[in-house]
Parts: sequence; structure tokens; C-alpha cells
Amino acid sequence: MARIVCCGEGMLELTHANGVWDLGYGGDTLNTAIHLARQGHDVRYLSALGSDPFSARLREQWGAEGLDLSLVLTHPRRVAGLYAVTTDERGERSFTYWREASAAREMFAVVDFDSLAATIDTSDLFCFSLITLAIVPPEHRPLLLELAAQVRAKGGRVAYDGNYRERLWAGAAEARAAHEQAIAIADIGLPTLEDEQSIRGQGDATVVAELWSSLGCAEVIVKLGEEGCRVPDGTIVSPDQRLKPIDTSGAGDAFDAGYLDARIKGALPREAAAAGHRLAAWTIMRAGAIPPRDA
Repeated sequence: MARIVCCGEGMLELTHANGVWDLGYGGDTLNTAIHLARQGHDVRYLSALGSDPFSARLREQWGAEGLDLSLVLTHPRRVAGLYAVTTDERGERSFTYWREASAAREMFAVVDFDSLAATIDTSDLFCFSLITLAIVPPEHRPLLLELAAQVRAKGGRVAYDGNYRERLWAGAAEARAAHEQAIAIADIGLPTLEDEQSIRGQGDATVVAELWSSLGCAEVIVKLGEEGCRVPDGTIVSPDQRLKPIDTSGAGDAFDAGYLDARIKGALPREAAAAGHRLAAWTIMRAGAIPPRDA
């Protein structure tokens, strides 16, 4: 069991099936955190919620998943964010967000940073994403990066997912600058080729891996969607089978958790990639970003 801190924004999630909207929850690093907790790790989620009834509902549900919520702060004026998922006939998802008043955006405004740093700097693993960097104000981004750097300095590892959502940034230049700072302090990098092509215009997985490595990230796994992923030795590890997804929400987050769990337990990158594919496959055959556990 590893001591893990995942940082980001968890939100209310609306999914639609058979004419009915269902209210659940999701968020990129939250999804990864819950999957890791389900694998038996000691996972704390660093974020903020409001004092509203929906925030209380999220706290109850996340706690039931096994997350340690001691780092989920309470903002006195903000509320929980919300997003809705729609899927096409291939299971590909699109999102509509209502997150402007999300408490997670101001998580660093309602915390004593020195106490927070002292609490988490002995963690075995610190996980965050480019979305985490996007949602916090520019003046708070250095605090997030400092937390990651402190964990690494104390002997822990840092995992970073380059999830790029264009609408969250003032421009691609701002996103690239924050992105490169994060890559430089990451031990394990989890970029998606499509995101890298959007933010940089790069062509293939090898170019992406080489760039991340040149910036200082030691272990780069480039996610390629249904084609699989490129692991650090250049091998493409493909999923066991091609599936017809019900909902691709959370697929990359599930892959991250499966990969990280396997690496923590001593698996080699190829074996860890296969574990990531298996968890992603389970996820995409169910509705929602973090489906309930089943057999």
C-alpha cells in the first residue's frame, strides 16, 4: 500500500441513459484517486468543496469509496462544480461544464500552505494534471508545482497527466508554459498524443516522448487511444481486444490508475501498461467516468 496524494477538481456529473439523467461524480484526478483507493492504497484527495448540500453529498460518496478527505477543504462562498456528459453512437464523449463557481478553483486560498506542504511532503506519490493547473488562478500555480517538487525532494515520486482542455486557458502559450514546468518536475509522465498535438502540433508518440524526456521526465507513457500506448523503451503496448465502448469518459484516468498501481507493486512498464489497458477497458464498457464497482 502506497501513500498517495491526488490533487484536482472533483465535480457533480450528469449522465443520460434511457431518457433519464443520473447524478454522479467525476473529474480527471478524482477518477484516478478513486481507482487507486479501490486497489487498496492510502489515497488523500487535495481539493475544495463548498458547504452546500451537493458538496456534502460528494464528501459522503468519496468517503464511501475509501478516499481520505482530510485535504478536501471547505470554501465559505463557492460550491461544487457540475458537468454533463453526452456520448455519440461510438461511445465518444463530450462535456458541458458549469464550473465557474467551483470551490476547487480556490483551494489554495483557503489553506495554510506551510501546514499543507508539511502534511504531504512524505507521500510516496503525488498526482496532478494540466487540468489541475488550469483551474487554479495563475498566482496559485507555483504553489501546486512547489508541492510536487517537495514530494520529489523528499524521495517520493510525481505523476503528471497532460490533460489539455483548450477552453480552460487564455491561450496555448500560457498552457504550454505551465505544461513544461510540470513536466520538468514529474517522474512519471502520462501524456495523450491527441492532447500533445493540440497544444504543440507534434506529430507522433516518439516525438512527444523525446520532448518530455528532454524536459526532465524520466518515465513517459504516451497514450494513443484505442491503439494502446508507447512505453519508455519505444514499444507500443496494445489492448487485449478492441471494444465497442458505451462511454469513454474517464478512460485515460483509469489507465493512469492501473499503470501507477502496477508500477507501485513492482511491475515493469510493459506489464503496467497492460494493467492500465484492462482497467480502462472495464471503465469504457460502463456509463460514467467512475462506474460503481461490480463483479
